[in-house]
Amino acid sequence: QVQLVESGGGLVQPGGSLRLSCAASGIIFSQYAMGWYRRVPGKQRELVAAIAVDSLTIYADSVKGRFTISRDNAKNTMYLQMDNLKPEDTAVYYCTAAPNIASLAYNYWGQGTQVTVSS
Repeated sequence: QVQLVESGGGLVQPGGSLRLSCAASGIIFSQYAMGWYRRVPGKQRELVAAIAVDSLTIYADSVKGRFTISRDNAKNTMYLQMDNLKPEDTAVYYCTAAPNIASLAYNYWGQGTQVTVSS
């Protein structure tokens, strides 16, 4: 049984930082691309960042230079370091896993963690 468990969300002031974690089980982690999506009620979900098996990374334009995705294959864990957070980053953030980046939206999803950026 595949499980993706996110943690690290919370309330932070604009300009602050958070680090999200995604712990994976039930998959051979090193053989999966991993990604972070976010969803705001009433808006389409957005791919925030993704990291391939070879650690190639991609980012949404809205987070480039502020967010950093990484993975630790020894710990079966993926991270999203979020710096200089803005109110528009407020969303539920979801961890995803798939055999490749192109199919990240269509395979495994976590339950989500809320990130709220507000003063």
